[in-house]
Amino acid sequence: MLKFPSPYQKVLPHDIPVIYPQDYTKNTTIGNRIVGSIVGLAVGDALGASVEFRSHQYLSAYPIFGMMSGGTWGLEAGQWTDDTSMALCLAASLITEKGYDAYDQMVRYKWWYKYGYLSSTGHCFDIGNGTRDALDEFYARQNHLKKKLNLQHDLDVDQLPRRIIREMRFNVNCSKPETLGNGALMRLAPVPLFFYRKPSLAVELSGQSACLTHGDDIAIDACRYYGALIVAAIIGESKENILSEQFYHTHRTWFGIKPLHSDIIYIANGSFKQPGGYKDGIRGKGHVVMSLEAALWAFWKGKSFRDGVLNAVNLGDDTDTTAAIYGQLAGAYYTYQKIPQNWINQLYANSLIICIGQWLQVSGYRETQKSKHKKAQRVKSLPPNLLKQHTHVNKILSGGIQHLPTEKKHKKRHRSKHVKSPPVIDLAEILLKNELF
Repeated sequence: MLKFPSPYQKVLPHDIPVIYPQDYTKNTTIGNRIVGSIVGLAVGDALGASVEFRSHQYLSAYPIFGMMSGGTWGLEAGQWTDDTSMALCLAASLITEKGYDAYDQMVRYKWWYKYGYLSSTGHCFDIGNGTRDALDEFYARQNHLKKKLNLQHDLDVDQLPRRIIREMRFNVNCSKPETLGNGALMRLAPVPLFFYRKPSLAVELSGQSACLTHGDDIAIDACRYYGALIVAAIIGESKENILSEQFYHTHRTWFGIKPLHSDIIYIANGSFKQPGGYKDGIRGKGHVVMSLEAALWAFWKGKSFRDGVLNAVNLGDDTDTTAAIYGQLAGAYYTYQKIPQNWINQLYANSLIICIGQWLQVSGYRETQKSKHKKAQRVKSLPPNLLKQHTHVNKILSGGIQHLPTEKKHKKRHRSKHVKSPPVIDLAEILLKNELF
């Protein structure tokens, strides 16, 4: 099994031991589409990284034709930015947890933000405002939970059993209202890659993955729609069908009872089919609608992965993200073999990214398995570092269990003249209450 290091180990991605799945069959079309999608995302990100925030006018005069060093972040050719880092965090969660675990996803995003986990440089150097705000809010909520449970270290609250998270009614959706950036769409691919075998579930969880940091309905539905397109590419639908104005209608059952937002339906109806590209209003900006439209325009306009990704980058502005969004769909459609080999060779930590793609295919959701998103795994015990710090376990075991007060009861105790402060909640007590030992 592929193992991801602790953030405190400070292991850079290229130093993570690569363990390929033994039951992965090379040269299968679906496997090559899945690997192509995650590699395509990273290649697009790396191509756009050196000219991020450059204008269209600049790139018209000095267009990008390959990976370059320097630029906005002073990276080496092939290094990638936040788009790939967050996508790898998401993939690592799906693979490690064997399913969709929103809390674990946010923990890993926080590790990237705070400690440079799965960053190509070892630190977080590029982050959107919406993502930053959401991760700051998540960290604040974790600190509140840590105090409430009398925990000592950040890692303790990161490793809490999920039944405790649910018992405490911890809200993982940390987005501010009307957050409309492209930060959820840029990292999306691992969700549809993992759940492609059940398209309706892939679409639903694509939307849920956006809610964590980008909670506006438009951002959520952009991810639902794009997740559906990626699934369609993986299962081998034609480019004509994927880009058809009828796609949403012919795949309506994938989207459940909630219709897409009108802004996303407008794109689904073909607003991106603009022959003049930039001259006709296509923009590679940070707004999720513009980003989605620009990526689809690049896919529609290009005749190959290479043509399309260069079209995406040379739009200018949010170059890395436009190209990363494009690469998710184009990589799935064209397959890994059609991505230029010299770019793959230059791509930082390319072996790890390929390996992650293979694990997404092998460990992905199947109808016959009890997936974690449907039924949480029962947790029998805490990690050793948590058990050591709780000294009252034996006392509680022999003396009975006091029930965890609700928020309403807490308020009553605050008003009581006889109780000065709420009782300290021992984590072992909660575990016993939930039959976790």
